[in-house]
This record gives sequence, C-alpha cells and structure tokens, in this order.
Amino acid sequence: MQDDTRRVEINGEAADGETLALLEHEGWGHFTAMQVREGCTRGLGFHLARLESAHREIYGKPLEGDVVRQRIRHALAGRPDASVRVYGYWAGLIVTVRGPQQMEDREYAMTAQHFQRPLARLKHVGSWSQGRFHELATAAGFDDGLLVDETGRISEGNITNVGFWRDGSVIWPDAPKLDGITMLVLQSELKAAGVAQVEAPVHIQDLASTHGMILCNSHGWARVGRVDEMQIRCDDEFTAVIAAAYEGCPRERI
Repeated sequence: MQDDTRRVEINGEAADGETLALLEHEGWGHFTAMQVREGCTRGLGFHLARLESAHREIYGKPLEGDVVRQRIRHALAGRPDASVRVYGYWAGLIVTVRGPQQMEDREYAMTAQHFQRPLARLKHVGSWSQGRFHELATAAGFDDGLLVDETGRISEGNITNVGFWRDGSVIWPDAPKLDGITMLVLQSELKAAGVAQVEAPVHIQDLASTHGMILCNSHGWARVGRVDEMQIRCDDEFTAVIAAAYEGCPRERI
C-alpha cells in the first residue's frame, strides 16, 4: 500500500496552519521535486543550482546548498525513501516529504494543447492554468498534455519534458520550457556516453517521422506511444539508450 502521509517543515520547524495555507495557496515562489532512495537522489547538484538561481531571480537573495541539504535531511527524519519537494518562499524554505513515487513501466499517451507556461524556465508555484490543462488531459484519458504553440511547435508537457529519436540522435525541443532535472541528468549521461543529441524545433506534424518519443519528470521516464490519435513507434535502440543513461546516473547523498 502506498504511504501518502505528509510532513511539512519550514526552516527546520514543524509548519503551522498559516504556513500550510501559504504552501497550498500562495502563488509567489519556486520549488524543485526529487525522489529520494536510501537517503540519496539523482541530479542533486542540478536541484541545488535550480533553487539557487530561481531564488536569486525572484527574491534577489542567495540560497546556500548546504542549508538546503540540511533542511531536507531534517524533514526526512531518517526516512530512507520518499518524494521530496523543496519550496523557496519569501518566508524561507519549505520541505515536504511524502511516500516514494516512480514512473509506471508502460507506454504513455499525450494530447496536444495550445498553451505556454508563463516564465517557462522557472519551476514556479501557483500556475493554475498549467494544473487545469493537466486535469483536462487526464479527464480525457491521457497521461499528460503536450504543450504546443500556434504553429504546432512542441515545448514540453504539463508536468514533463519530452524527447525524441531520429536517425540515431536524441532531439530535445528548442522552445520555451523548463530544464527539468531528469532531462538534465539524461543529457549529461548521454553526452558522457557519446550519444548524439541536439536541441531543435519539433512540430506536431514532425511526429510521424520520429522513431521514438519519451517523457520524463521527477518520477523517472517512460515511452510515449500515442499523441492524440497518432501512434508513435519507438525503436528499441532509443529506449535502451535512455534506460542506460538514467540507470547509469549515480544517486548522490543528500
């Protein structure tokens, strides 16, 4: 049975009702999400860099990585496996801890949606429209929405990044998007392995010529088998390359 109990701390202390209301309803802040296993997580350096950069941009203040790690360890309270979110707010750091999650081993389905996240480069809170579009996608029987502009150019999913495979090369969309941590991890490991990859425009009308599509977020990665009514064929070579890159990234101790 999945453990969905939640513990919330701010600056190392148990959160009160006012703080919880801020977390649930305040739209001015940023965060990062990670999966912790045995006290470690993939891409820790990317998480810390994201928090530092966003905090400086939004609040003009530094955010020390050592403090972030200490707050995460304190909130985990010895729990080895968990889903963790770290929020940067004007009031300080908020850390939430829940049961661990992972991507299901199956093909996912996406639906094209004409939407662009505001300030897409930031993982910010309070994006009502983003959440609403994700709800519409899941209510229609899809796993996530695929965000496109008026020309059909793909940027990202509602809560995922997407990547493609063509002629032995991994293609990441050249469009406004969040540099997701799992995407950054995959890019780093693919580069180390000598796998060709490029950032280039990808349009809905290009999907028929791709040889594979994946989505990824803090839960991991998965194959995309369908976008609306279009079936996406996926070469075994592509999934093998992505699996090797993901599993090859070592987890770092928090």
